[in-house]
Amino acid sequence: MFYRKSLEERIADRMAQRRPLEEGKTFEHGPAKFVFISFIVIVVLMHVIGVAVAMHYYS
Repeated sequence: MFYRKSLEERIADRMAQRRPLEEGKTFEHGPAKFVFISFIVIVVLMHVIGVAVAMHYYS
């Protein structure tokens, strides 16, 4: 009467209902893609600014 599937069975059921991932599609979740690309852009900008500052003071 109060039978409930185990967590593993519920996860397996959800995974079975999902469509297969497309070839070459890394990020399935849009906000995760946005955060990842933003992080990469911020890191690159910090490195460029750091090199510019270092070149200004040490040249």
